[in-house]
Amino acid sequence: MCRTGSKLTIGSEVTLYHLPNARTDVQRDDMRRLEEAGICIFCEPTTNGDPHSVLHRTPGWSVRRNTFPYAGTSLHLLLVPVEHVTDMLDLSADVRDDFWDALAWVRQHHGLTYYGLGIRNGDVRYTGGTVEHVHVHVIVGDPDADRPVRLRLNSRPS
Repeated sequence: MCRTGSKLTIGSEVTLYHLPNARTDVQRDDMRRLEEAGICIFCEPTTNGDPHSVLHRTPGWSVRRNTFPYAGTSLHLLLVPVEHVTDMLDLSADVRDDFWDALAWVRQHHGLTYYGLGIRNGDVRYTGGTVEHVHVHVIVGDPDADRPVRLRLNSRPS
């Protein structure tokens, strides 16, 4: 369970997702369903119907498969903190410190020799993100892919 239940409010509307930034119709429909139910996809025990989506836990983080991986990746995981905040710097010091243990597990468990990290902080209406719960993308690009991995880092509010 998330340690805080904060939600972004736009006007009188409470929102957990920014639907215009969804990359596919399936992702948008899934977010709409969760939004209507008032469920944050990253707040435990939510696994979006996939009990195997959580691969590892530390006291402050869960390591999950990305249900909607970016094109051109051979591995796309999400590191999700137990605290529901929109900025890494708003996490407690213990959870921030524990990030490194979660990342070390990913690198060791998957035998990674190269990978990228992506994170968006703040209001997802501007960052290109979809979920109002900070999370870190661990991305391994597929060298045989026909296009590079693209991580959107900006958007215009609608």
